[in-house]
Amino acid sequence: MSSPFFDLTGRVAVVTGASRGLGQYFGRALARAGADLVITSRTFESLAPFQREIEALGRRAIPVELDVRDHASIQRAAEAAQNAYGKIDILINNAGCNVRKPALEITWDDWNLVLDTNLRGTFFVAQAIARKMIPNGYGRIVNIGSVTSVFGYAGLSPYTASRGGVKQLTMSLADDWGPHGITVNCLAPGWFRTEQNKVLYENEEWVAYLCDRIPLKRPGQPNDLDGAVVFLASEESRYITGQTLLIDGGISTGATRATVAKK
Repeated sequence: MSSPFFDLTGRVAVVTGASRGLGQYFGRALARAGADLVITSRTFESLAPFQREIEALGRRAIPVELDVRDHASIQRAAEAAQNAYGKIDILINNAGCNVRKPALEITWDDWNLVLDTNLRGTFFVAQAIARKMIPNGYGRIVNIGSVTSVFGYAGLSPYTASRGGVKQLTMSLADDWGPHGITVNCLAPGWFRTEQNKVLYENEEWVAYLCDRIPLKRPGQPNDLDGAVVFLASEESRYITGQTLLIDGGISTGATRATVAKK
């Protein structure tokens, strides 16, 4: 990316949930744009391969243990990130989980696991990092939502509730922290293959059905997210806050099109 606005050289980014999946996609994109990283996971050891990968790109990557369901862990991680580089410019608030069950089978514990991770964790991580950003008068917070932030799916009740909450939370935090020079936006991927949903992609019939519902006729590929995450983390997005950017191939606008066409 040759534009100086997309040059993240000198910027420090915290990426949560960076031991696998989308967190690693986001981290790679930021590192290629010049950012140094703090990468987090519940298990410190799981970060070593990704740390080596980022260092091979010529950027620094500091691994930090973080459990977003544990308030004390969040505070320790924020302090460690600040101490590692002396500042935090960017937060990619990505850590999340899912439970796939029909709504009638969801348990109290299922609900708490998903909401505590995806919504409560997102808020308190953002809060802890914003406290480090405010003295510098600058910050880019990117909360990771989902197409389910705006669209419902059967079998995903806690997940859709949590992601819808992330969208609303993003708008509230944008209003809170805008006067401090911090933008807060939500990046909402559509159907990308991850550890959470890989079993679905083993079903060729389901993949064909999915592609028929996506106007661009394919699931997302990792590099489809690169431009969006770097944009929201960069100076180019300086007057954009409180927004949800869907990277979904259009499924949120045409999800019933295939069904209608067959009638």
